[in-house]
Amino acid sequence: MNLSKEVDYILSPQAVRERTFKLYEAVKSGKGHFSLHEEKLGEVCDYVLEVIKDNYPDFNIPFHSRWGHFQVGKIDRNSKMEELIKDLDSLEKGRVKLDLVITSVLLDAGAGATWKYREESNIFSRSEGLAVASWHMFFAGAFSGDKSFKAQADSLLKVNDKVIEEGFQVSSSNPLVGVGGRAGLLRSLGECLKSQPDAFVDGRPGNILDYMKSHYGMEFNASDLLKSVLVLFGNIWPSRLTREGVSLGDVWEHPALGEKGSFEALVPFHKLSQWLTYSLIEVFEEAGFTVKNASEMTGLPEYRNGGLLLDMGLIDLKDKDDYKKSHRPDSELIVEWRALTVTYLDKIGDIVREKLGKSADEFPLAKVLEGGTWWAGRRIAKEKREDGSTPLSLASDGTVF
Repeated sequence: MNLSKEVDYILSPQAVRERTFKLYEAVKSGKGHFSLHEEKLGEVCDYVLEVIKDNYPDFNIPFHSRWGHFQVGKIDRNSKMEELIKDLDSLEKGRVKLDLVITSVLLDAGAGATWKYREESNIFSRSEGLAVASWHMFFAGAFSGDKSFKAQADSLLKVNDKVIEEGFQVSSSNPLVGVGGRAGLLRSLGECLKSQPDAFVDGRPGNILDYMKSHYGMEFNASDLLKSVLVLFGNIWPSRLTREGVSLGDVWEHPALGEKGSFEALVPFHKLSQWLTYSLIEVFEEAGFTVKNASEMTGLPEYRNGGLLLDMGLIDLKDKDDYKKSHRPDSELIVEWRALTVTYLDKIGDIVREKLGKSADEFPLAKVLEGGTWWAGRRIAKEKREDGSTPLSLASDGTVF
């Protein structure tokens, strides 16, 4: 990947951490839409620790990834999957799992407060419901064209709103936010695979396994995997900002950091790409790879983690009328909210690790998120609002949150 120094930087977790911290400092100095109440940070950390102990009393916490969602309802779908693919060799098993998890993550943006998925006698909603629905679609051959356990470019190109509506049981009484955006992402994935035959020899997203093996060998950093995800899959995302022909993905601008259009104004988050990378790591490790330095990755700036900060009063909107408005992902308010989320997740992670006597390598943010902050955000949202919705109204198109 021949990237300039600037683009290479923006596609790194280091840039996410440094640029969001700069925006946090601007907000702390009085700029922007939020007030900070850092005297409540200890209270938030205690709440997160309480949730961690409730969810994982033995502290045996997996990475925050899509795989946990496949187990909702105490149904071991991961074992069912292993049975279905038991006759495949380790690398092909890895490709199948990557095909599954990549398509599932792309379908994972917020579902809305009313959507539900029925699996026999069980009903699931939100991220878990989306995971179960996409799991069934994958193993029914919805993304392969020949009922095999694959996702293939030609079939992904045919995904339309009707395919999503049928797979997710959408109806007038069971609406799903961002149907068109989800279908568009899978078609874009198909186009991305077709346009890079050297990287995706068989037209499968799971060929990223072969790409990493040929470019990095059997050992690499988590940041190397993230960069590969960002470059190989960058054209999936709706056209936002590009530099040197590279689609930057989940990267926005904020005037507190620089003039519009300048490199300095860029604020990267790479939320879905980092979430995807977290979800890929364990598959690579199962296939025999060594993935190092997962602690370099950042927290995920999405509505559960960000909602935790608002609902517990660690941050607040200066103009309370903003709670009543719907906000676009590119608005200054949302960019600030997400930046504050990244920075405070680092602060929460440091305090939680200190209280548990763990190092960053022993207890990376992927475990802090899975053990505590994401679930804490959901729990406090349910305490505050019966439907468990986010404290901010988001004009989501199915491609960011």
